[in-house]
Amino acid sequence: MAPIHVDESAGSDETGKGTPEHPYQTLAFALYSHPEEKFLIRKDAAGTYEEPTQSALKKAKKGADGIEKKRKKAEELAEREAKERAEARERKEKRLEESKKIVLREDPSLPAAVKAKIGKLTPLRSKRVRVSGWVHRLRDQKEIIFVVLRDGTGYLQCVLSGQVAQTYEALTLTLESTIEVVGTLKTVPEGQTAPGGHELVVDYWRVLGASPGGEDAFTNRLNEKSDPSIQADLRHLVLRGETASAVLKLRAALLQSFRQTFVAHDLLEVTTPCLVQTQVEGGATLFKLDYYGQPAFLTQSSQLYLETCLPSLGDVFCVQESFRAENSHTRRHLSEYTHLEAELAFITFDDLMSHIESVICETVNKLLQDPASAALIKQLNPTFTPPERPFLRLSYVDAIKWLNEHGIQHEAEDADGNVIKDEKGNPVMVEHKVGDDIAEAAERRMTDILARPVFLYGFPAELKAFYMKKMPKQGADGPTFTESCDLLMPGVGEIVGGSMRIADEEELLAAYKREGIDPAPYYWFTDQRKYGTCEHGGYGLGVERFLAWLAKRYTVRECSLYPRWPGRATP
Repeated sequence: MAPIHVDESAGSDETGKGTPEHPYQTLAFALYSHPEEKFLIRKDAAGTYEEPTQSALKKAKKGADGIEKKRKKAEELAEREAKERAEARERKEKRLEESKKIVLREDPSLPAAVKAKIGKLTPLRSKRVRVSGWVHRLRDQKEIIFVVLRDGTGYLQCVLSGQVAQTYEALTLTLESTIEVVGTLKTVPEGQTAPGGHELVVDYWRVLGASPGGEDAFTNRLNEKSDPSIQADLRHLVLRGETASAVLKLRAALLQSFRQTFVAHDLLEVTTPCLVQTQVEGGATLFKLDYYGQPAFLTQSSQLYLETCLPSLGDVFCVQESFRAENSHTRRHLSEYTHLEAELAFITFDDLMSHIESVICETVNKLLQDPASAALIKQLNPTFTPPERPFLRLSYVDAIKWLNEHGIQHEAEDADGNVIKDEKGNPVMVEHKVGDDIAEAAERRMTDILARPVFLYGFPAELKAFYMKKMPKQGADGPTFTESCDLLMPGVGEIVGGSMRIADEEELLAAYKREGIDPAPYYWFTDQRKYGTCEHGGYGLGVERFLAWLAKRYTVRECSLYPRWPGRATP
């Protein structure tokens, strides 16, 4: 037989085979593995293999005996653990069989339980109540089972002990099962905490809808480490999480507060159509469809319809879905989003920006004054502070100067809008100039540096929609700017876009012609200038973007119930 090789420097007891090419590392392990063989050993690769000395063999024998003892000990431990597991399984099976004999019945001698939602329980402390919900968290502690129940209005800690914790249903209870619990609502002892400051000591309960365990268990389908694409596919389950549900509750409170603010400013809510045959923001981003043989689109904005309401209803607003067929995958773009739009008559451009500022600040104050919505903001964005007034107003021209002074450049483009690259394939970066459409990245960098809300106003006419009112020209050859504004917020960028509208009929007809728009389908919009025109303006606020700013969400996709973006229309 060939001798067994040991290399104390380069060998391995884990992967070695005792050959010259794959030697062991220690003589002890070699002796343990091959007690009857001869050995050759060396200190390192520079040395030569030699037979070990007697003293080295004697020492290795002790080491081999130690390895054998460890092996036997590990075997004994494994056998003991296997036995314990088998006994535990047997005890569990026996316990489950015994539990099937226990049948819970509600005690008719106890006071009648008051049926209530979790969010309305505080006045019912010390009383017997009946609550239904989903098992949000579950903890089995010896003979007591703690269940945190969720019903959408709040969370309730339920304590099951004694016989109510020994039923088959209790021993096999799983997360996301729906249950009904009945018991006495008690304030938690001092020094302990529970949602709402109370817990339910359960005397009767039942399963309404069991959730699966094992491979199909809720936590096996979805958890915090799940890939974003899986989370998108399972959005219906993501919504059950504390963060996702808190965002949507804050969204509801936000819309309610906006409505209250608009009413306080004498604006009336109207409902505008989603199916339209006119464009507002350019034809390239329209979702087209066949409408009984006629071409139609999903609306980009309700603005044109809001303008028609001014003569009869006064200042108006709407909360409506808008659609943009824009193949953008940024963290602030959606293909379908909630558009909060308003239109006001007999105002100036300065009035418009002051109104937007007032509406936003008053709405945020309402949210912070309400304990429920303030708690949601604190949960989602602990460092949030309301914006200070007045908001900074920065003209487009001054913004161009500011970007250049702060070294914020943009990618150079050719006449067709393609990015120009250098010989190494990197985009060529250039300074901004008047006439450039300030890119989202530059806009956001500027806002984050300024660290406050910014009204960016006075954009060039060629960058804006046909209906926007123009500012008086500075010189015969100077560029034409519009009475338009974007409100930028730190961390998000643009959340509001607004403008004064063209009030003169002839000017509007010229704008149609300049943009190559057939005025015929817009007859009803043009009539607003024909039958008693006035100076008027309005704006649109992206609810998801505003919520992303308020709740400090990384992407607007977190701020929609079921977000839609290019390639995603499910579930």
